[in-house]
Amino acid sequence: MAVKTTNRYGRITISDSAIAMTAHYSAADCYGIVDLVSRRLTDSLIELFNKQPAGKGVKVETVNNKIYLELYVVLRDGVNVEAVCDSVRSTVKYDVETYTGMRVSGIVVNVVGVRL
Repeated sequence: MAVKTTNRYGRITISDSAIAMTAHYSAADCYGIVDLVSRRLTDSLIELFNKQPAGKGVKVETVNNKIYLELYVVLRDGVNVEAVCDSVRSTVKYDVETYTGMRVSGIVVNVVGVRL
C-alpha cells in the first residue's frame, strides 16, 4: 500500500518503503538507540549479502491514508527505557508527518535487546 494525497500540484503517492526509510533514519538518530533490527527473513538474507535494507527494523501499515508504524530497536545499556521510547515515538512521528504531510495514527516501539 501507499499513502496518497492531492493538492494544487497534483496527485502525490508515497510508498511504504519511503516512509520506512524516513522512520528508520529518524529513529537511528535518537539518543539511546544502538540499532534497529530486522524482523523479517528477507531483511536478514539481504544483510548476509552486505546490503543495507531500506527500512530495516520498521514495519509500515497504511490504512485509509493513516500511517501505523512498528519499530524494533536495540537500546544502549543504562538508559531509561520509557524515556527513550517516548523520545523515539515523538521524533519519528514528527519527521514522518513532516515528510509525508499525512497523520501518523500509531507508533509501537518494541525493545528487542540492550547492548553496551
